[in-house]
Amino acid sequence: MERTGWILGYRRGPNSQYPNQVLLKIDGVNDYREASRFIGAKIVLKDKYGNVFIGKVTKIHGRKGVVRVVFEPNIPGQAIGLPVRVILPD
Repeated sequence: MERTGWILGYRRGPNSQYPNQVLLKIDGVNDYREASRFIGAKIVLKDKYGNVFIGKVTKIHGRKGVVRVVFEPNIPGQAIGLPVRVILPD
């Protein structure tokens, strides 16, 4: 099963920013119970230059259906706001 998601930004704290961890909103997911189904899902981001970044959903962030994704390598700042493909594991 495949869905679309949107990159909201890097995970941040009051004094630090984590460029390898990104907050992601998945279309149609509005609470943490639905979001928990996506833990372990693969995230594919393709930018306008053809670069492909692969990430994995690791945790839920808050109660509104946002998830935390770890990318390796880190995504560039220009990727914030871009759509991504969310591929659920079988």
